[in-house]
Amino acid sequence: MVTALYRRYRPETFAELIGQSQVTDPLRTALRSDRVNHAYLFSGPRGCGKTTSARILARCLNCAEGPTDTPCGVCDSCIELARDGGGSLDVVEIDAASHNGVDDARDLRERAAFAPARDRYKIFILDEAHMVTTQGFNALLKLVEEPPDHVKFIFATTEPEKVIGTIRSRTHHYPFRLVPPAQMLEYVQQMCVSEKVEVEGGVLPLVVRAGGGSVRDTLSLLDQLIAGSEDAADGVVTIKYERAVSLLGYTHGALLDEVVDAIGARDAGAVFGAVDRVIQTGQDPRRFVEDLLERLRDLIVVAATRDGAAAVLRGVPLDEIGRMSSQANAFGAAELSRAADVANTALTEMTGATSPRLHLELMVARLLVPAADESERGALARVERLERRIGIDDHPSMRAVPDRPVVEPVDIRSVRRAKEDAAPIVADATPVVEAPASDQPAPEAVVPEAVATDELVPDELAPDELAADELSTDEPEPEEPAVEEAVTSVTLQQVRDAWPEVLEIVKTAKRGAWMAIAASTPRAFNGDVLTVAFATEADVASFKQPQGPGESVSDLLRGAIHGVLGVRVKFLTRHETGSAAPPVESPPAAVAESPVAENPLPPAAEWNVVAIPSSPEKAGAEKPGPKKSPTPAPATEAQPAPEAVSAAEVTPASTPQPQPQPRTPVSTTADGKARYGEAVVREILGAAFIEEQSLRPVDPPAALDD
Repeated sequence: MVTALYRRYRPETFAELIGQSQVTDPLRTALRSDRVNHAYLFSGPRGCGKTTSARILARCLNCAEGPTDTPCGVCDSCIELARDGGGSLDVVEIDAASHNGVDDARDLRERAAFAPARDRYKIFILDEAHMVTTQGFNALLKLVEEPPDHVKFIFATTEPEKVIGTIRSRTHHYPFRLVPPAQMLEYVQQMCVSEKVEVEGGVLPLVVRAGGGSVRDTLSLLDQLIAGSEDAADGVVTIKYERAVSLLGYTHGALLDEVVDAIGARDAGAVFGAVDRVIQTGQDPRRFVEDLLERLRDLIVVAATRDGAAAVLRGVPLDEIGRMSSQANAFGAAELSRAADVANTALTEMTGATSPRLHLELMVARLLVPAADESERGALARVERLERRIGIDDHPSMRAVPDRPVVEPVDIRSVRRAKEDAAPIVADATPVVEAPASDQPAPEAVVPEAVATDELVPDELAPDELAADELSTDEPEPEEPAVEEAVTSVTLQQVRDAWPEVLEIVKTAKRGAWMAIAASTPRAFNGDVLTVAFATEADVASFKQPQGPGESVSDLLRGAIHGVLGVRVKFLTRHETGSAAPPVESPPAAVAESPVAENPLPPAAEWNVVAIPSSPEKAGAEKPGPKKSPTPAPATEAQPAPEAVSAAEVTPASTPQPQPQPRTPVSTTADGKARYGEAVVREILGAAFIEEQSLRPVDPPAALDD
């Protein structure tokens, strides 16, 4: 006759109790500090150590060296309360399931009135306390509330909510929990070594899983396997995996591997053949689905942890983990998750089903055909399968997130120097140019303030031809000696196509920078110089405003362009006030000998003229000498429009500049658009447009006197 394992290995001290540190630590502290309460309530699942802890507490209280947190084990009380002891007269264990009435409570109250026979305390342990009736608890209420000094109560129950509140409120409640699988696996391994039992791989994880965290249930199953195993030639008991699987009712690992491999390979014949063997061997279909779901969970863990799977799946042999890794690669992360969801749903539907085999076969069919799943997980599974076919192994959710484009810092002093060099030309100042020869055409003048459009700036325009543009505040990028960037041929059209994506990257990095360039448009790209047009002067100022390293608008835009197109650029910025007509050559202008004032035209064709001094070569009437700034004649309503505009006098470079004239307001055409080259035609060349002369009255009035 052999004593059961759970009795032979019952703990005798709190240090030997596993998995209940939330109970043992405070109890030992209370014993060491002599702050022991008169009543305790131990609750928790079955087989987790409630009654054992009650006996250990009784030994600690009645030990000859106590109260102590570690019984001596040699005194009479410790020997009598040991696992092989016969019990003590001063420690009374009552089965509340059979002593739950008022009469039993009255008898307990009478026994509590007597002092202990030998030990320090008289301790009453009520096991299965939830079985006591309400009347029995009420009969014990006064005794539990105000017991004699030598009486201690310990209630043990699996259903603490059935203990009336008046009793629970007078006790110290300690909840016990199920033992974690890792700790239980280590405990049974040590026990097998002590019992000199050899166990094949995969047996102990099945035992721990079948035990469900209960120490007593786990030891009972292990004891059953040991008893049913044959001794080897050397007298050592060996527990076979096949016997453990058949005895515990789990699906054999080889069958699970076959089913999983067939599902991964989309081999419907092999899958349904395995299902038929499950049914023909008399195995419960629901248990098979549970085991399959457990295997899918292991595959998800292996796919997620890779090399660290052995630390999570404790007790699983390394060769089996390697096999699981191959199976996980055949599925993919999204398909594994979907398969687990399908198996879990089928397991729920099989509860109480009249035809469990039908539910099992339908579940297998859903696993084989992801196209039948119209949800998002089904679509992800199909996409993942296509990716594996074209050679993409990793699921998109497991790929590394690309780094943000790295922008280079800007030197503030260089930015300020660039600002001073690129200062805009003052439009109100009168330019000083040499008079062209009579047989040469008029030179091209510099436009003080350009009104740019797509037609005005061709794609092939060189940077030195953009005289009207303002350089941005960026210095040329410093050359990196170690890394040379590959030359990439990028066209303006490619830049324009990628511009929305570039703006989206800048928006993600810094919304304020995106607001400054949201209305910008790339106009020209030559070499590494990109011309960017802005809608307002405020946007240009924001683009050129220096900030911290890597935080300015230009730095963020440059980094985004490099991240999308792979090129690093320099910027030319310009302000576009609206669309304009294509450029035209300067028309011939009529020349008058005397300056005239600005006069209004009829409302349908208004135009503005400012008189500018004429040069000696053109006028001919004036002698060289000190020049006077002409004063425009005051305009009156009675004055008609002049027939001609006076020629502009150009001061030679050797003579001092004349006083600048007020800038002529820019006129507009009939459709409200600004005239291109207005300032050049009127202020520098001193001419008028041809269509303006055609709008003059047929009989113009006589010329005004000087």
